[in-house]
Amino acid sequence: MKNKIINYIEKKQMLKNFPFFSTGYFLEVKIWVIEGNKKRIQSFEGLVISKRNKGLNTSFILRKLSHGIGVERIFQLYSPIINNIIVKRIKKFRKSKLYYLRYNNKKFLRSIN
Repeated sequence: MKNKIINYIEKKQMLKNFPFFSTGYFLEVKIWVIEGNKKRIQSFEGLVISKRNKGLNTSFILRKLSHGIGVERIFQLYSPIINNIIVKRIKKFRKSKLYYLRYNNKKFLRSIN
């Protein structure tokens, strides 16, 4: 059981409104990248293979194929580096964790894209 003050601070930090998404959704996440003195937006587009709902500590894993190699990235949902999240497509799955796509994902991800 958390303290009321901690709950208040967490709710205050969770003011960003993101669209609903779950495992199996194709997302485009636009993140801030800082290179020296410059700040720019970079997009990462992929399939959500896992989502962990823990309030302020909510995180999700995106997986994409880049030149035939699988690339995964873990994002904290309420992180200040996330600028925007766009839902591209929805694919229905029966499982909540899609880790099995790591092993035979080339044919599968090409068929969905």
